[in-house]
Amino acid sequence: MGRKTGRYSGYIRPILYVIDLAIVLSMAAVFLSLEDYFLAFAFLIPLGWVVAAIKTGFYEVYRFTQLTRIFSLIGVQLLLFTLSVFAFFGLFMEAESSPATIAHYILYTFGVITIVKLSVYYFLKKYRTVLGGNYRSVVILGDNAKTKQLEAFFLKNPDYGYQLRNVFGVDQQGFSIEQVFGYIVDNSIDEIYCSIAEFDNEQIREITDFADNNLKILKFIPDNKEIFTKKLNYQYLGLTPVLALREIPIDTPINQFIKRTFDIVMSVLVLVGLLSWLTPLLAILIKLESKGPVFFKQRRNGLDYQEFYCYKFRSMRPNPTAHLHQVKRGDERITRVGRILRKTSLDELPQFINVLKGEMSVVGPRPHMVSHTHMYAERIDKFMVRHFIKPGITGLAQTSGYRGEVETDHDIINRVKFDIFYVENWSLLLDIKIVIQTVIKALSGDEKAY
Repeated sequence: MGRKTGRYSGYIRPILYVIDLAIVLSMAAVFLSLEDYFLAFAFLIPLGWVVAAIKTGFYEVYRFTQLTRIFSLIGVQLLLFTLSVFAFFGLFMEAESSPATIAHYILYTFGVITIVKLSVYYFLKKYRTVLGGNYRSVVILGDNAKTKQLEAFFLKNPDYGYQLRNVFGVDQQGFSIEQVFGYIVDNSIDEIYCSIAEFDNEQIREITDFADNNLKILKFIPDNKEIFTKKLNYQYLGLTPVLALREIPIDTPINQFIKRTFDIVMSVLVLVGLLSWLTPLLAILIKLESKGPVFFKQRRNGLDYQEFYCYKFRSMRPNPTAHLHQVKRGDERITRVGRILRKTSLDELPQFINVLKGEMSVVGPRPHMVSHTHMYAERIDKFMVRHFIKPGITGLAQTSGYRGEVETDHDIINRVKFDIFYVENWSLLLDIKIVIQTVIKALSGDEKAY
């Protein structure tokens, strides 16, 4: 059996637990007048903190964790911590602290904890980049497009702390699994990245046995030419391991609550603060140029493929093909006012009514016309995955350059890829980022907006 290389990464998480709990208690001593109830507070609140942190994965931050994921974890932990603190004062009503004082305590506590968490995150990135510490030695088994993509990632992102030592191509002259094993042991390699596509079942079993017997971390690079998703969910039914095709974060009750709250707040702000005075002005301009209704509604497919009426400001002259043919560049059906509305995305604003009704979200896969949905469902693989969640006014695909007219299958295929990534990797911070990018594109002008 090989010896596992010594690293100190395992101490980071326990140290952060201690630091955060020390902040929670020291801030309580400063802000709260607990007196006879401090011992109860010092027991119950840290206990609740630890349970919540384990449940939410608050300390499950790895070298490959994105910053948006960290802010999402902070937001969820803040919500649960707030509930636990107010629950404590509801239980011990004799402890005299005003709601304002408790709110100040919570905000200052989480402010300091956030600073500590981000400081550690960025310190480790700099430590890996500048000093070369906190690294993992890795090798790649296989030589194909996927492994080259991973190789490029390791080389271009030293802040992640992966040092690529070698790439072993199966087709290389003199390739031998035994020699690869010897290299891994002699060079104290920490992690092995193995391309499934280039090994048969017997070879994969040998590699797995070697990794287990030598305490090496083994990770597989899937051959996913036929599957866009990369986020399989590993579960056990009794003693039988089962792979679920995907895990959808929005399916959890707390995430549904967070996303719905965000949708309601955003839709109320837009409907009351913007559309309440903008709608009459746009209605006059739309009516002056062409006859027809101010609003245009069209049946589209939403959550679980259910149909609903999607609202927009009318940007075209009434025509019988509006429900069949997508708008094209230079489309003669578009009015002069409509061209401005579409260029600035103002025509989409009435969809906040759909959001308030619960038919859409602010952010999600863009809904297509019913006729187009049927067509793409038959032609484009994995297209229906988009309907696992509510459609959105804007989405990751739209901010990534795939909005508007579908000119080729390449456009819709990439739109589906981004939509599936969003479905599997949703977070509140990702929604906020997409909204900000959408506003910037609307103000600066998007060449696909016509």
